Amino acid sequence: MAMGRFNTGGRQAPMAEINTTPLVDVMLVLLILFIITAPLMTHSVKVELPRAASNPTPAKPMTLQVSIDAGNRIFVGAEAVAANSLEAKFRAAVTQDANVEMHLKADRSTRYEAVAEAMSAARRAGLTRIGFVTQPPANTP
Repeated sequence: MAMGRFNTGGRQAPMAEINTTPLVDVMLVLLILFIITAPLMTHSVKVELPRAASNPTPAKPMTLQVSIDAGNRIFVGAEAVAANSLEAKFRAAVTQDANVEMHLKADRSTRYEAVAEAMSAARRAGLTRIGFVTQPPANTP
């Protein structure tokens, strides 16, 4: 609020401040109007859908659980697989399901070379979805 002096000498100076109270009032009225009318704007069209029988699509693609232990031995599921037959195992999985996912779990002390060879065999076999499985740190809540 602007404060004036009592001894202006008969002249009045224009106010240099904007009174924002009416602007806030208008804004609150508009906000209430939008809150009330927004649910009315969502209208739905009643449509009777046709009935048809079809095969449901699979919810999740097949997953290959590939594990590499500290001794650099490779396991697909619980079955130990030799490194030279790993690509054939992956190809068989790709022919069974084209969207197969590989979840790779490697021991902390596994050599990087073993992990890279497993990933390379998966890529040559046509696997495009490869994920690494880790554990969160112990201090995470």
